[in-house]
Amino acid sequence: MKGVIFTELFGLIEQTQGEKFLDDLIDACDLPSCGAYTSVGTYNYSEMQTLVTELSKRSGLPAADLLEKFGFHLFKRFHLLYPNLFVDHTCPLHFLTQVELVIHKEVLKLYPEAELPSFNTVAKSTNSLELEYRSKRGLAPLALGLIKGCLAHFGSMGTVTMEVWEEGYNAVLFKIRLNP
Repeated sequence: MKGVIFTELFGLIEQTQGEKFLDDLIDACDLPSCGAYTSVGTYNYSEMQTLVTELSKRSGLPAADLLEKFGFHLFKRFHLLYPNLFVDHTCPLHFLTQVELVIHKEVLKLYPEAELPSFNTVAKSTNSLELEYRSKRGLAPLALGLIKGCLAHFGSMGTVTMEVWEEGYNAVLFKIRLNP
């Protein structure tokens, strides 16, 4: 898993909970990397699982809720970090259909070893989109937050639902409906 995900998670935790909370969290997790991440490094996904599990214990919030909140935050950060990926996009539905076709290709140019989830368009209309998500990491709640962050970024109101197809969030169907 790319280090940018870890560094952005740490930034959010520090911003919302403070530096001491983050330090205590890292110490409690006993991570192989010792929590020393660089944005361009690659790290074992198990470290993210460990961090989110411990964060869930400490906050009392379910891990899925924490990942969704992080995804919402992460969309804003991606816009700041990678503005070229957002050029010429004015509609959240169009942007989301481009994740697999264009955006992931650009990400792979920056990080050739990245293992990205797949987002395949199942159905699309003027005000709705259905996306199939697949990933061996089961981070669909994070993707849900990213999708909600995308809607907010484009100033669109609507609903996003997640239909779980496989246990562990490895395959889900996102149904996005924009208000007319």
